[in-house]
Amino acid sequence: MSVAAVLEWVGSVADWGGTPWVLLALALSTFASDDLACVAGGLLVAAGRLDFWSATLACFIGIVVGDLILVAAGRWLGRAALQRWPLRGRVSAEGLARAETWFAQRGGRAIFISRFVPGTRLPLYLAAGVLRAPWGRLALWFSAAVAIWAPLVVGLSWKLGAAVVSDLNDWAEWSGGLALAALLAWAGLRLGQSLASWRGRRLWVSRLRRLTQWEYWPSWAVYPPVVVYALWLGWRHGGWTVCTAANPGIGAGGGLVGESKSEILRGLAGAGDRVATWTLIEPGPVTARVAAVEAFQAGLPNAWPVVLKPDIGERGQGVVIARSSSEVVEKLTKDPVRLIAQAYVAGVEFGLFYARHPAAKQGELFAITDKRVLRVAGDGRRSLEELILGDERAVGMAKFFLDTYKARADEIPAAGASVLLAELGTHCRGALFLDGEQWRTPELEAAVEAVSATFTGFHFGRYDVRTESAEALQRGEFTVIELNGLSSEATSIYDPKHSVWFGWRTLCRQWRLAFEIGAANRARGARVWTLSEVRALLDASGSR
Repeated sequence: MSVAAVLEWVGSVADWGGTPWVLLALALSTFASDDLACVAGGLLVAAGRLDFWSATLACFIGIVVGDLILVAAGRWLGRAALQRWPLRGRVSAEGLARAETWFAQRGGRAIFISRFVPGTRLPLYLAAGVLRAPWGRLALWFSAAVAIWAPLVVGLSWKLGAAVVSDLNDWAEWSGGLALAALLAWAGLRLGQSLASWRGRRLWVSRLRRLTQWEYWPSWAVYPPVVVYALWLGWRHGGWTVCTAANPGIGAGGGLVGESKSEILRGLAGAGDRVATWTLIEPGPVTARVAAVEAFQAGLPNAWPVVLKPDIGERGQGVVIARSSSEVVEKLTKDPVRLIAQAYVAGVEFGLFYARHPAAKQGELFAITDKRVLRVAGDGRRSLEELILGDERAVGMAKFFLDTYKARADEIPAAGASVLLAELGTHCRGALFLDGEQWRTPELEAAVEAVSATFTGFHFGRYDVRTESAEALQRGEFTVIELNGLSSEATSIYDPKHSVWFGWRTLCRQWRLAFEIGAANRARGARVWTLSEVRALLDASGSR
């Protein structure tokens, strides 16, 4: 239902009956949406159809009665009400469980605050009924909250509506203007609701961080200047797809999109124990796939945890670090596609971007990324949700973390307990990327060169590695867990200290190398993918 629909309905009642019927219609409309009804009431006051206190009283009565009906539904029908109309599908089991915990801890205070916090009323009121909270106490808290809320929203809508319809008298004339007033009132209402609570304010901090800090920007906002530069590079080198010849030893256009991780790992077979042990789990019956994983684990020094990830996948999607047989079964059942089972490598993670011109004897360690997993520390007082919203790094990914840990949102970690939020070294899943240039040493460069030399046809891409410590990395001690080809990034650009201009310069330099290497490989007979082949590859990747 919209404000326009409420106004249309109330208008039809006004044409049929007098003011008492209009007030009754307004009160009844609160059962559909109390906020929209209050906005409509204010606009009716602005239009001269009702006086302020009559409209406010009608909304007040309708809202309080509606709130008590929700409590009654929870009290008399219990959880069965959630499976019946009109409540079916409107509240999840997780939402109800959270509301119960919240009510048990805060009681009437929670009832009062929920009036000003969007999304909390329905599950909380139902929970109050299921918990058989006292009627008198509930009515008192409902009345106190609505006595503030209804005049506030009706008054705001009245003043906004008055600015629009002050010189208009006919319903047909001012109904269009009221649409603008309704939009402004609704936006102001939602903004006021969100800013009224600490949670809402922290979510606004999250939104602003994601808007102003470019490391959170989506690809479509970051890449336009780089795409323009790449088009110029294609013109300069005699073909917009020349870069697909940068890695003749890697399929899917040299690792443009949709490349097979298992084929790349096979290409690194000559690196020996420099690469984490792995095996391919083919599609088939779940029992056979589970047996394949168990057979693989039997040959490992430490069977648990074990990493399961799609053979074709990007940005950490579908990656699971399984710590029990049940998690393995769940993953294999959920994803019947070809998967890789890989030994878990403990330690810290880095990204090592490498590039080598075909005519050069030695390549370049183009960039080093220090990948930091994200943790929050418990204090024995705040819930996990509050810890996430209160952490200056985690708040930037608040929506992702709150969705990921919604089942644990009300859990209160013990004082000093460390809660791991992001275990994978993937930026879009919460990891912090720092520029690791300080860890560069000749020993590290030599180790990366030695591994790269074992892969025939590899010239350009990023290794994701694990190592015991940054000092061990400097000694050239690391284990490769993955190698990404043409479309991989020098992810050190996402260090919060770097500007978007630094990121654009680095990405442009990276793609210049890709085109130069591709052109040199083309001169040596390497195949360049055609535009139609690249388009088909992108279409196939998008359909997965």
